[in-house]
Amino acid sequence: MTKLYLLFLPLLLFISCDNSEDKSAVSEPYTGPLQEAENLDLYYSESATVKVKLETKKLWEYASGDMEFPEGLYMEFYDETGKKTSTLKANEAYYFKEEDKYRGRGNVIIKSIENNQELKTEELFWKPDKEQMYTDEFVTITLPDQVLYGHGLVAKQDFSSYEITKPEGVFYLEDE
Repeated sequence: MTKLYLLFLPLLLFISCDNSEDKSAVSEPYTGPLQEAENLDLYYSESATVKVKLETKKLWEYASGDMEFPEGLYMEFYDETGKKTSTLKANEAYYFKEEDKYRGRGNVIIKSIENNQELKTEELFWKPDKEQMYTDEFVTITLPDQVLYGHGLVAKQDFSSYEITKPEGVFYLEDE
């Protein structure tokens, strides 16, 4: 009987020990992506006409509806006839659902196919509902015959028109 008592005594002591460290440890809520996808081609359309094609190697979607494109994205924009008008490429991107806007970062390049123009910047925002792109960062726009520089830009999503908010450099004016 004594042997049995000696066997249960350590067990009772172990059970009665208060391990306050375990009780105070509260797990943090999970904030990572709820869904992950790879090698996606997504299409946005209006009235059965493709307006935007988005390609990405990796997509993470969060509980808030926000989406992250950690390996970048490539987008093509189309006019109402289905003709490709411009492209956008970024090294990484993020979609903010509540604001319905995208942010591209790292070597962001927009190419206007019709106008043979190219924009380069390090950060660019796109508002699909307004079909508008903008940035406060330094921009370089390459035209067939000149290069424009400045800080800040507001442009249509197809890059058919734009305004550099703080232009820099030498400008050529035509006499009328």
